[in-house]
Amino acid sequence: MTARILIIEDEALVAMELRFVLEDLGHEVIGMASDARAARKAVDSGGVDLALVDIHLSDGPTGIEIGRQLAQDQGVTVLYMTANPGMLGAGVAGTIGVLSKPTDERAVQTAVDYALRRRNGQPTEFAPPELRLFG
Repeated sequence: MTARILIIEDEALVAMELRFVLEDLGHEVIGMASDARAARKAVDSGGVDLALVDIHLSDGPTGIEIGRQLAQDQGVTVLYMTANPGMLGAGVAGTIGVLSKPTDERAVQTAVDYALRRRNGQPTEFAPPELRLFG
């Protein structure tokens, strides 16, 4: 299953690596945003299935709220990717979970596959071990 994915990450090299991994898996990366304003603009263009969201962006720790807004207001499936998973506490309502950075291609692939299966109402017996699910 292919998806339209938005990468919200302020480190350009990390964002590019994610883009390559996702495109190799057959997904369409519809944009990369490094701050809250750019993320909202990308989503306003429509058609986002999944957003991979870092917490600390170029405008500060705005990723938590961006993820919440995308999930609750726009119906986007949200996975956080951060080196600071503890900042998410017990989780963020409406979002799936967090993948700790640094990570590898296999962990990204299994987490994205899991998130997309959940989005599409398909069976998801077990989450990948690298993915901490919320609620």
